[in-house]
Amino acid sequence: MAAENPLESLQEEATCPVCLEYFTDPVILECGHNFCRACIAQCWEGPDTAASCPQCRETVQQRNLRPNRQLTNVVAIAKRLSLQAAKGARGDGVCGEHQETLKLFCEEDQTSVCVVCHLSRAHRAHRVVPIEEAAQEYKVKLQGVLGPLRKELEEVLALTSKEEEKTTEWQGKVKKKREMIAGEFNKLHTLLREEEQLLLQSLEEEERETLQRLQENVIKLSQQSSFLQQLIREIEEKCQQPVAELLKDVKSTLSRSENVKLQEPEAVSIDLKNVYKISLDMREALKRFGVDVTLDPDTANPHLVLSADRKRVRHGDRRQDLPDKPERFDKYSIVLGAEGFAGGRRYWEVGVGDKTGWELGVCRESVSRKGPVTPTPEDGYWAVWLWDGEYEALTSPTTPLPVNVRPGRVGIFLDYEAGEVSFYNVTDGSHLFTFTDTFSGTLRPYFCPWYSAAPLIICPVLAPAGGNLGR
Repeated sequence: MAAENPLESLQEEATCPVCLEYFTDPVILECGHNFCRACIAQCWEGPDTAASCPQCRETVQQRNLRPNRQLTNVVAIAKRLSLQAAKGARGDGVCGEHQETLKLFCEEDQTSVCVVCHLSRAHRAHRVVPIEEAAQEYKVKLQGVLGPLRKELEEVLALTSKEEEKTTEWQGKVKKKREMIAGEFNKLHTLLREEEQLLLQSLEEEERETLQRLQENVIKLSQQSSFLQQLIREIEEKCQQPVAELLKDVKSTLSRSENVKLQEPEAVSIDLKNVYKISLDMREALKRFGVDVTLDPDTANPHLVLSADRKRVRHGDRRQDLPDKPERFDKYSIVLGAEGFAGGRRYWEVGVGDKTGWELGVCRESVSRKGPVTPTPEDGYWAVWLWDGEYEALTSPTTPLPVNVRPGRVGIFLDYEAGEVSFYNVTDGSHLFTFTDTFSGTLRPYFCPWYSAAPLIICPVLAPAGGNLGR
């Protein structure tokens, strides 16, 4: 058991058990316990009835408070000893060997010495400076490293914030992708339930791996932050220490602070690595709803050239002299499918080849054919396009599409009752986008080959045994 500190014991004896401060005008009760006069008076406020000791609860019949002058003297002694101890802690120190004041600092040995030590053989050849001068010099150096350390801390905290923002953004992307996958498989969940689970598992594995790496970055940065904060506190405390303590191990402290180097977090991409594509089984299932789409020449812009079988359309070199029928588009290079759909499920595919620009989708039969066209759902169009090298769904604003493999053929699936128009990259079997809306009236396939001479081609979709299952 550690030996009791006599000064602490004396201070405890000189402390009032009520206010926990040194006794002021101490008085003693019949039970032998002592209190400040003001403290016991406050405890006994009220009618003049029997009172008790706040410490032992012994009843005190009469309130005869006797001054304790000896305790008053003890309090005075305790205060003086405490003051002397505080002054000694702040002093310059004394050489343990020569009992001389430590007035010098040996640069070579990094220690405080007295004059006798300096003249001794151990330090005679060493460079020594006055201890105050050395303390001031090292204090300036210590304060000099605080600025860079604080800057490093700011950078670590900023990077931590960025990594946390990336984590949130990543989780948002995963949530959106998960909803897309679930939505696609809900269309044909019986047929593709097993593959849906595999894709969701793959996505979750990538999510878990990427989140783990992001979280590891945050943890590492937090560790750097804690280290820097601890080092800064240590230096700030050292700068406030007495010179002898300040100089103790000061070079080691400076060395640690000067060797601090920000460890950049590992670069973690928050783009989805895998292509979560619908397999060919999805296309085989969609082919059950295949429909033979042909082009309607009465709707074709005069610049468009249709093949004889009405399966191909391209932008011609000149405007053709065609009747200006009400159903013909006169401003933009648009043509509609001849078939109209007012219900059921329908699927068709369009070859886009290496064309650098095109639009595909469905529109209401009632859309205006004259003047400028705004192909958005608000105006009765549900379409995607390739424009200026970017694949986008024509929402308001447009939505970038996750294209990893350039589509040579695009599949379009209309589920009228569900209010969905879905687009697929037939080349790699991936899902591109699904519009969700409420349909009314007749919808028509929509084509815009833009100004490229290469044609858009309506490709045959062979339904499997059992025939077309469109309602």
